[in-house]
Amino acid sequence: MGERFKLTASDGFVFGAYRARPEGKVRGGVVLIQEVWGLNNWIRSVADRWARHGYLTIAPSLFDRVEPGFESENYGPDHFARVGELMKTFSMDKAVLDVEAAIKSASEGGKVGITGYCFGGRVTWIAASRLPGLAAASGYYGGGVPNYIDLAPRVPIEMHFGDKDQGIPLEQVEQLKARHPEADIHVYHADHGFCNSDRPEKFDEAACTRASARSLEFFHKHLG
Repeated sequence: MGERFKLTASDGFVFGAYRARPEGKVRGGVVLIQEVWGLNNWIRSVADRWARHGYLTIAPSLFDRVEPGFESENYGPDHFARVGELMKTFSMDKAVLDVEAAIKSASEGGKVGITGYCFGGRVTWIAASRLPGLAAASGYYGGGVPNYIDLAPRVPIEMHFGDKDQGIPLEQVEQLKARHPEADIHVYHADHGFCNSDRPEKFDEAACTRASARSLEFFHKHLG
């Protein structure tokens, strides 16, 4: 269903992306932000799923400025050291330019929503607060979101967290709720990464099914 293609950011940088087009009527556009493993098999499958629901889906490769084409199916602990090296030269300000280009591309489908997982959940929160062209946002277990607690989302937003996530303590989630009562913040009895079906040690089908249904309903309401 999907295809790889190139996008160009406003500063002229050319980077990779994955696009999944609906086969029937287009309801809107979705920008899907990767985990730290890049545009790997699971993220592409999520893009295809959004397309099956009628959304033109664009998943930008946000590590291309650091290592073009980076993606991994390795969910082992050794991968985190690799990601740590990549993040040393990663610039969120530059990544926002790439997300902006993805939003423009997805707008071919109509109103645009943004969603993402882990690293992508953080980017979802930032984009919803800083970028034009969005109509809604639905982020998943965004590591580091509390560091951006003072950013105010400009569009309707919901966030999904797991109560067993040691990297995002419930105390931080409660602080986010208190600071942003306008946001719909949902907590599930699950660990970090509970929607990644390629990680059986983290995947929680029940929690992911509930969260995914909420995201779909949220985008139906705000995008079409």
